[in-house]
Parts: sequence; structure tokens; C-alpha cells
Amino acid sequence: MTDTTLNKTIFLRATPAQVWAYLTDPEKLAIWFHKPKTALTPGGYEMFGTESGNKLMWGDVQVADPYTKLEYTFTIAPMGDAVSTVTWTLAEVPGGTRLSLEHAGLPQGEAAFDLTLALDKGWDDHLARMRASLHGA
Repeated sequence: MTDTTLNKTIFLRATPAQVWAYLTDPEKLAIWFHKPKTALTPGGYEMFGTESGNKLMWGDVQVADPYTKLEYTFTIAPMGDAVSTVTWTLAEVPGGTRLSLEHAGLPQGEAAFDLTLALDKGWDDHLARMRASLHGA
């Protein structure tokens, strides 16, 4: 059991339904993250690089409560056999949506710290692209 967790929260000038589309629709995911072949719904998924087409991550969607919560297991090649969990929580706020990310169960220890740093920066970059797209930048 690990307790290394990344937490991020951003505010978006968009409805929860619009943000939900960015979390689950393949065409919207391709704008800011990676592209699955099908929408994220309960069951297995794989995501591919938008430019390379290579399989980059995979797992199982465990919870898909439209406009409120999306949770899936997350595995990437640098993690080896380790499986972590990504949980997105959406809340309507005046003027838009508060989107929170919890990426839990990451590998621990000094050897895994570079992976944690890379994932931390990666989420920042991905969320910035989501914000830019939703805000029309």
C-alpha cells in the first residue's frame, strides 16, 4: 500500500457538463490529454498519444457519475506493474466548475520520486491545456 498522492484543483469557466465532456469524450480528451478509442465509461480503457498513436496509459473506469465524479485506475509503462487511481471531482460554483484531481497510490521512495515529479508536472501541463481550450485561448 502506498500513500504518495498528487492533488490538484482548478476553476474553469464552464459548466460541469462541459467539463465532464473534457474528461470522458475521446475528441475532447485528445485536446488536452491522451485519446481513448471510446468514451470513458465503466470498464477497461486505453489511451493513445495524439501524435504518436502509441498506447500511453490504461486501466479500468470504476466510477462514472456524470457531472460529479470520474474514477479510474491508471497505469503507464514507467510504473511497471504498479497501479494507481485517478479521481476527478466536479462541483458547480458561481461562474463555472471547480475540478479536483486526486492521483493516489503512486509508487513511494527515493527511486520513485522522479516519476512523482514527472506526473506532477504532467498534470499541471494537461490541466493548463484543458483550461486554455475551455476558456477559448
